Amino acid sequence: MAKIILFNKPYGVLSQFTDTEGRPTLADYIHRKGFYAAGRLDFDSEGLLLLTDDGSLQHQISHPKQKLPKTYWVQVEGELDEEATGRLRRGVDLKDGRTAPARARLIAPPATLWPRVPPVRERKTVPTSWLELTIREGRNRQVRRMTAAVGFPTLRLIRASIGNWALGELGSGEQRIEQVFVAPAPRPTGRRQPRAPGRRR
Repeated sequence: MAKIILFNKPYGVLSQFTDTEGRPTLADYIHRKGFYAAGRLDFDSEGLLLLTDDGSLQHQISHPKQKLPKTYWVQVEGELDEEATGRLRRGVDLKDGRTAPARARLIAPPATLWPRVPPVRERKTVPTSWLELTIREGRNRQVRRMTAAVGFPTLRLIRASIGNWALGELGSGEQRIEQVFVAPAPRPTGRRQPRAPGRRR
C-alpha cells in the first residue's frame, strides 16, 4: 500500500521543498519524510496538490500520458456568459496550439471557499464570475490563458480535484493522508525466443 497526502496549497507557496529566495515552500507544511509532489501547482494558484511516498504512483498521477481530469474553480473578471463557456468547451486557440475540449459551467462561489491571503483585488465597478473548468491537459498556466483567450482574465484559481481525489472539507494549508493500493507492474508475457545455435567460445 502506498500513502498519499492531499494538501490544500495556499496562495504564494511553491510546490517544492526548497527555495533559494526564501519563499514559502512545502517544507513549511509537510513534515513527513519521503513524500514527493505528484505534479505541481503554480505559486499564485491554490488548492489540491498530491504528494506520495511511492514512485510508481507519483508517475501515474503526474505523467501527461495519464490525462487525469483536473477540475478548477476559477474566479474571473466580468460577467461570464454562455458564449464564452461554450468556446472553452470546444477548445480555444493559444500560442502553443488549440486546447482540447473541456468541461465548463458557471457556478456560484463555492460554499467551502476560504479567504485568500492576500485578498483578490476586485474593482467595484467590474463584476466577477465563478467558473468550474475541467481539463485533461497540463500546459503551462493553461487555465489562466484559456479564460484570457475568451475575454475573461482569471482573478483567483483553485484546483478542486485531480482524478478521484478532491479537496473535500480541507481548509487552506490543511492536509489529510490516505492509503492507496498500487497494482504491480505487469510482467512481460510470452516465452523467450531460443538462442540461435552458435559456436561456443
